[in-house]
Amino acid sequence: MSWGTELWDQYDLIGNHTQKGIEFCEKYTHFVKERCAIELDYAAKLKKLVKNYQPKKKEEEDYQFTWAKGFRGMMNELHDIAGQHEIIAENLTSAVFKECQNLILEMKQEKKRCLQEGFKIQQHLSKTLDTLEKSKRQYEKTFRESERASETHKRADADINLSRAEVEKTKAVAQLRTQECDKNKNDYAATLQETNRAQNEHYTSLMPAVFQQLQEMDERRILQLQNFIRESAKIENGVIPIIKTCIEGMENAANSINVSEDSKMVVDRYKSGFEIPQDIPFDDLSSPNSSVGSGSDSSLNTPKYSGTVNSRTSSGTITGRSKKRTGLFGIFSASKKMIMMPRMLTKHQIIRVLQQGGKTEDTKEDYSNLAPNQQKKQLQKKITKLKHDIAKETAERDGMSKMRDVYLKNPALGDASSLDKKMEENGQTLDELNQELQKYESFLANAEGRLTPNMARKRSSMSHEENSVNSMTMSASDLTVTDGNRMSSSPLPANNVHISVTSPEGTRSNSSYQEQASFDDVDEEYDDSGILGTARAKFPFEATASESVTVEQDEELYIVDRDHDDGWTRVRKLNGDEGFIPTTYAHCHFYGEHCVDCGENVPAM
Repeated sequence: MSWGTELWDQYDLIGNHTQKGIEFCEKYTHFVKERCAIELDYAAKLKKLVKNYQPKKKEEEDYQFTWAKGFRGMMNELHDIAGQHEIIAENLTSAVFKECQNLILEMKQEKKRCLQEGFKIQQHLSKTLDTLEKSKRQYEKTFRESERASETHKRADADINLSRAEVEKTKAVAQLRTQECDKNKNDYAATLQETNRAQNEHYTSLMPAVFQQLQEMDERRILQLQNFIRESAKIENGVIPIIKTCIEGMENAANSINVSEDSKMVVDRYKSGFEIPQDIPFDDLSSPNSSVGSGSDSSLNTPKYSGTVNSRTSSGTITGRSKKRTGLFGIFSASKKMIMMPRMLTKHQIIRVLQQGGKTEDTKEDYSNLAPNQQKKQLQKKITKLKHDIAKETAERDGMSKMRDVYLKNPALGDASSLDKKMEENGQTLDELNQELQKYESFLANAEGRLTPNMARKRSSMSHEENSVNSMTMSASDLTVTDGNRMSSSPLPANNVHISVTSPEGTRSNSSYQEQASFDDVDEEYDDSGILGTARAKFPFEATASESVTVEQDEELYIVDRDHDDGWTRVRKLNGDEGFIPTTYAHCHFYGEHCVDCGENVPAM
């Protein structure tokens, strides 16, 4: 159906209709633009939400559980969904918004051209009608004048009083007017015929062509709008499979949550490795073998301490006679200068100390302050990190070696000697890392029971000698001994090796004590008579090395040597067997001191 034939007389309405179509396209363009902005804003807010709920660095350990991993997986899928919304906005902008803008521009230009052409056709018809009207008026005028001239001639011809000449004159005028009237009549007829032809062409050919162009433009607009809506749906449909995959990923993240695995992980993370304490035995105070007594009385019927101080070991213990401690921490075999002046630290050691944040006494280097299972986990984590650092440094060394070879073959590329210092530093770093790895592997082997106590002490000696950032710690409880009517109090300092002993004879300084003490090697000989106190085994212990000794739970023991921060205490059984046991496996009581629990903070025997 054509607008030109059906709407031949609705030129103005057709113009208004096409204008409304263009305005609707502009409206749709604004709709797409706002929708793209909403999609982008929604995607940005989703991504911000995911970012805000990402685990912090201090929470990384908690995100090892399956429920936390499931939540993180769900957030990752949500982040991908946000990315799909961004894709929707980008595709709508490029495939719909811009194309719709181009369509509007083309329609405006085409409508303007059609209207201008229609306006020219309308003007031409109007001029033709004006010419016809003018020709008609001229014909009417000459017709009236011809009629009047004919009437005048008839009256003159009938008037007998007029001369023949006057009658002929009126007749000539009448004939002239008649000729003019006939001419104008012919002009009017010709003009009318031309006007009818132009009018017929106007309404049957020219204007219908203009209307047809406007109709085609409007139909093209409708088809393009249909394509835009279909393209929008296609864009939406294109991301649905990916969004569906993301939703399936969320479901998989939920299905990955394992209650039993999380419970097992809690056990693995917080399990101490200690056995459940047995029933507390009844201590009969009336029994002569009771473990609860006054002062320095012992449940093992050991002789009371006489109260005479002959000498004092570097750890603050008192023996019946002078006992020589050899090679403690492996630091006294060096000169006094090495004791008082710590060696310079390497670059790697400084970085390691800064990373450890200034390790205190509460956090020991071998993590022996932790429960056995937790100690093994921390040591394994440290070993893994050291292996990673070694691999990194090794790769860096290989890269510098290859670069040095290239420089040697082609000096124009660079100076090979410029890499020597870096390679030297890299070699030192690798040596330090390997030493560190061996040390922590020995820590782990000791924690797993694969090292003997003496090996552990040698390891502790190497560790304390290397780590000169922290001052040497020799801690002991305050010791109070009754000597006649006088008291001798000699607390050991906690952060250095200076030892001061106050006795009735006076004060002896650390320097004189160091001059008198001699230290030979790590494997020391213990004095059989040097019993420092008593102990009771909290847990059974099976000896795994020749230097250790097997004990049963609640077995009574003598203490012959303290724990020197290596996790082992030397004890003697009632049958005379002597060896090391883990310090955390015993309640210890030292003569002349308050009750000290070498392991947990529980009441001593």
